[in-house]
Amino acid sequence: MSRVHVIGAGLAGLSAAVRLADTGATVVIWEQTGEAGGRARSFHDVRLDRLIDNGNHLLLSGNRAALDYLALIEADDRLTGPDGARFDFLDLETRERWSVDLNRGPVPLWVMSRQRRVAGTGLADYLAGLKLLTAGNRTVFDLFGDDGQMYRRFWEPFAVAVLNTDPKKAAARLLVPVIKETLARGAQRSRPLIAQKGLTHTFVEPALRFLEGHGGEVRYGRRITAIIRGDKRATALHTARGSEPLGPDDKVVMAVPAWAGPELIEGLQVPQSFASIVNVHLRIDRARSPLRSAPLLGLIGGTAQWLFVREDVASVTVSAAHHLLDVDPQEIIARVWPEVALALDLDPAREPVGRVVKEHRATFQATPEEIARRPATATQWRNLVLAGNWTDTGLPATIESAIRSGEKAAAALA
Repeated sequence: MSRVHVIGAGLAGLSAAVRLADTGATVVIWEQTGEAGGRARSFHDVRLDRLIDNGNHLLLSGNRAALDYLALIEADDRLTGPDGARFDFLDLETRERWSVDLNRGPVPLWVMSRQRRVAGTGLADYLAGLKLLTAGNRTVFDLFGDDGQMYRRFWEPFAVAVLNTDPKKAAARLLVPVIKETLARGAQRSRPLIAQKGLTHTFVEPALRFLEGHGGEVRYGRRITAIIRGDKRATALHTARGSEPLGPDDKVVMAVPAWAGPELIEGLQVPQSFASIVNVHLRIDRARSPLRSAPLLGLIGGTAQWLFVREDVASVTVSAAHHLLDVDPQEIIARVWPEVALALDLDPAREPVGRVVKEHRATFQATPEEIARRPATATQWRNLVLAGNWTDTGLPATIESAIRSGEKAAAALA
């Protein structure tokens, strides 16, 4: 019986696996760790005595691949968010609050209203966004760095969140597909969505159940050390326990992190420079407005960038966080807690219990040089394809990109 071997049980691998299983393929996933989900998973933190995600992730209702994936594994009811596309912000320096509130339909009528656009901006600031269409290899800062409040309160936080790269280095053109698929299509495609009970509950557990129900198998603690290849096809997988020969109709999806790719395929071109994300999880007594009707709050002018609240845990995300990697976790908590307290109207003197999670290589650096290193899905071997948010999906290294890469890998094999 022919099989599809998926190397890696992160979201890219799971996405490919469930789509292949849905076509009737027999799928075997090889995962070197003891759990699935990769960098998008949940765990019980002993210090907080709460279930937390290793990183905070936001979806938008225009993320087609992610929503299709959740529908396939019958988990599309595990996201939560407001009915509209409203994004709340707080300027930590001026304490000014505002909301960006998109209207339905592709015509951006919301930019005409002071109450619905970024505070301190005018209509001309949004027209300047057309410069993205001829960005070439220019950076976000090159295009918008002189745009005053529009840069500080929109382009900079948006670029850092989406690209996880310093705007002075980040290729602005990689924002274009994100805007085209979401913000440019109005509120219906731009509603913010988060995992209701955590990433594992939403993205991982239902996928594993789906695979089990379709005859799939996950082999945990099984690291693939080499992919043996002939002139036209992969012929075997090597592990520390031995070799797994590939039959004439067997196929392989390599869905490992970018830096592990060349270890399995010598000479494979992949991004080589990576950016970090730091997440801070705080157990709070209560959460009040402005987060009752929106799943997140954007913070401008401080250490914290985005604030998520789920029950009594407030989670802060800091993207492009190289400057925090060597900072003591307790010092990071001390920096972000006053910002969270201000945002949620809590007592800043009562610093809560916290947990800091540092993801050193969260994504590739979205620079023109690294984007050029992204490989295609197909390889020169007809039964071997690639998946991962670092492959050339046309999108930044997001959850949507990871899931879409798995979708592309499954389609290539089909």
